Amino acid sequence: MLNKRVVLFMGHYGSGKTFCAVNYALALAEKGLPVSIYDLDIVNPYFRTVDASKTLEEAGVELVVSPYAETNVDIPAMNAASYKMVDDKTRYAVLDIGGDERGALALGRFYEKINAENNFECLLVVNPFRPETRDIEGAVAVKNEIETVSRIKFTGIVNNANLGAETTIDDILYGKRFCEKLGERLNIPVKFSAVTKSLCEKAKEKIDKILPVEPIKYGDWL
Repeated sequence: MLNKRVVLFMGHYGSGKTFCAVNYALALAEKGLPVSIYDLDIVNPYFRTVDASKTLEEAGVELVVSPYAETNVDIPAMNAASYKMVDDKTRYAVLDIGGDERGALALGRFYEKINAENNFECLLVVNPFRPETRDIEGAVAVKNEIETVSRIKFTGIVNNANLGAETTIDDILYGKRFCEKLGERLNIPVKFSAVTKSLCEKAKEKIDKILPVEPIKYGDWL
């Protein structure tokens, strides 16, 4: 796990940032650490952390979401409890930030305190099999757009190369090479690769930094 109190997951729509954020929060909880996950994804009406609320609750992870997260109302409302992410330094905070530069707007009221504490990782989640990030130039453009709006610099990259249930070790290794090349271009490191637990043993032979992940069942509400 990363040695930072606050970890932000950002990326383009479909990059798997919510998936990575949920699994990272669960990994912290497995270590017995007090952790909260904050859903700042106020623009994506599809998969949100609230969809994994039952799994998170059972693991002891506090979930902080928009008050409209379980309704059909899709407006950018923030929960007042979100301020705990910067005010309560006794808990680890995992942030799921909305897709591309529009979602990064949600950080506007928090970025100054996050930067001031300087105890964070800001991770660019990349799936090179997605149209917007299938080449280096596209990934760089996404990174620049998000940084400009969020006013927080990326500190690392997450390789989330996957093709759903069809994902193979070769796909993950392709993503690792892609992200390493992207990291060289941006001068930031690849922090880890997200690897389905069933593939972890094989992946460990070729990948040293792995976040074991499990698919999150859609509709896993409280």
